Amino acid sequence: MPARDSNSKIRVLIVDDHELVCHGFKSLLGAQDCVAVLSTLNSGEEAVNWCRDSQGNVDVILMDINMPGIGGIEATHRINKSWPDIGIIIVTVHESGPLPKQLLNGGARGYLTKGSGVEEMITAIKDVYHGKHYIAKDIAQQLALSVLPGDANPLDSLSMRETQVLMMISQGIKTQEISNILNLSPKTISTYRQRLNEKLNVSSDIEMLHLAMKYGVFDEFNMPTK
Repeated sequence: MPARDSNSKIRVLIVDDHELVCHGFKSLLGAQDCVAVLSTLNSGEEAVNWCRDSQGNVDVILMDINMPGIGGIEATHRINKSWPDIGIIIVTVHESGPLPKQLLNGGARGYLTKGSGVEEMITAIKDVYHGKHYIAKDIAQQLALSVLPGDANPLDSLSMRETQVLMMISQGIKTQEISNILNLSPKTISTYRQRLNEKLNVSSDIEMLHLAMKYGVFDEFNMPTK
């Protein structure tokens, strides 16, 4: 990662499909001398296209997970692959479940909840800008507790891609559409579906949805409707 100028403003992109969230974050961050909000976007596709059009000319992206289209997981994967110097901070309501661990392993450098205060958000942005990782305190506690003896979370065994396919199946998205969104063949998606059934010991999409809801894969703004 190139050296960062401590005196320059940190260029931030906000990506969330809820306008109120985008406007709220923009208002909070716009009042900070150290941050310049370049744009607010409403989907993972818009984020990837924005980075492509600007040649990755942004420092930090605040990224929601559950959005229409490719969503935040795939957008994080694509941006990290093409522009690894961009620091991506996941901002979601998820405090537990498999997502924090998998997304951090998959290229995100920070993880905040939407309940985080502005001071913590600024700290996370500064840390990620300077090449560090940042995990919100409540999430860090949940991650620490997840390694203690007790009831195992069956979703912990899934890869990031498997979790992504699980989320799409649980939202009622059909195999062909998942194939189109992820640029994978329908046969590959079917293989992921079979692997999920085996790993999670389920035999239907309804059972898969119940597990996804039980272990916090969906937030209250993005519950599946199908």
